[in-house]
Amino acid sequence: MTAADRHYEKMTKTPVSRLILKLGLPTTVSMLITGIYNLADTYFVGTLGESPQAATGILFTLQCIIQAISFMLGHGSGTFVSKALADKDTDEATRYVSTAFFTGALAGTLLSVFGLIFLNPLMRLLGSTETILPYARDYGMWVLIACPFMVCSLILNNNLRYEGKALFSMIGLTTGGILNIFGDWLLVYRCRMGVFGAGMATAISQFISFLILLILYFKMAQSTISIRAVSRKASVYWGIVKVGFPSLIRQGLTSISGGLLNNLTKPFGDAAIAAMSVVNRFSSLVMCVGLGIGQGFQPVASFNYRAKEYKRVKQGLIFTTVLGFCTVAVLSFFGFLFAEDIILLFQKSAEVVRVGVPALRFATVGLLFLPLSVPVNMLYQSIRRADVASFLSILRSGAALIPTLLITVHFFGLLGIQLSQPLSDCITGLISIPFTIHFLRKDHSSTSDTHIS
Repeated sequence: MTAADRHYEKMTKTPVSRLILKLGLPTTVSMLITGIYNLADTYFVGTLGESPQAATGILFTLQCIIQAISFMLGHGSGTFVSKALADKDTDEATRYVSTAFFTGALAGTLLSVFGLIFLNPLMRLLGSTETILPYARDYGMWVLIACPFMVCSLILNNNLRYEGKALFSMIGLTTGGILNIFGDWLLVYRCRMGVFGAGMATAISQFISFLILLILYFKMAQSTISIRAVSRKASVYWGIVKVGFPSLIRQGLTSISGGLLNNLTKPFGDAAIAAMSVVNRFSSLVMCVGLGIGQGFQPVASFNYRAKEYKRVKQGLIFTTVLGFCTVAVLSFFGFLFAEDIILLFQKSAEVVRVGVPALRFATVGLLFLPLSVPVNMLYQSIRRADVASFLSILRSGAALIPTLLITVHFFGLLGIQLSQPLSDCITGLISIPFTIHFLRKDHSSTSDTHIS
């Protein structure tokens, strides 16, 4: 039996729940480490004061922009790689991953160059105040220097997952995350290099993570990466962008909303920006851990839908949604109960605690609605229904959040800042329910396969 045959057998015959856990647990671990190192940045920089800590919130928005490009190319190409491997066509898989990889390298380099040239205006656009700006510059410079490696790392990570090699993607990301935590301790705490040191630690860890993922891809993946395999056909680029567009929307609108949130929080001072930074980092950690299993569902959904194993796809959607809700519920309860302790861990300022505690409690309630929206969004993207996936992606980070943010801030001021994201999560979750029900009830065996070709 060839490697392609063994892979096909594994993806279509292994019990769905076991397969999703096998592919999702390594991803969950890597996302957990990523979330922890984000919190480590917030913690170590928080020891320097409110304004330095607020700078991590400003740069979180920039990182969302980088992730938007990466996930668009990674999810877009990965879906086609999974499809090609279901057809046992490794040359086609190589063409898509190579095209995405080198396109990402070019995009990351351009973003790095122009971001460094216009560093001050960019930091202000993302919501930096004049007191936060020096710290945002120090951190942002290193994030932009590392940008090409961050983009390529995430493309490699996603394609390894779609090849069913989630364990190896975990190794690359977790190694970088652990190095980042150690770098924060060494450069910020021991060497007293401040925010500049935190940024340097991020850049170094991202570069090492990229090298590890690149080596693992060449050694473990069925496809490979070659400049000669980069496609000259516009249809290949269009296919990657079309399928990956929901990820671009999801992360891109997150960056826009983050910038808007920072700018609307400016009148309430650096302490408010710092408080929301801590809340957003904690919420991201819960979302990463609670819904990391969904990352294991994506290749299962993509492969089995192509193989016409529709019952397995439905079983996977139900399993991912239920498990995601149970996990998020436990973590949210912990966050609600110990909200004050969590905020105090990162910042002792009374004003930060005053703003952060209710914001964190509101956020934990909103997080309960995420398992209603994220798995079904992942599903439609994985089966190449970019129209539905794009609509669902727009909701949480844009169509629901931006109007909610503007309206609540206008009428309730700081309370509106604290309530906007949880209300948006609630709206998005409720709107997503009919899409889940429709997919589960539909007889897909009679459906035209034009959208998956």
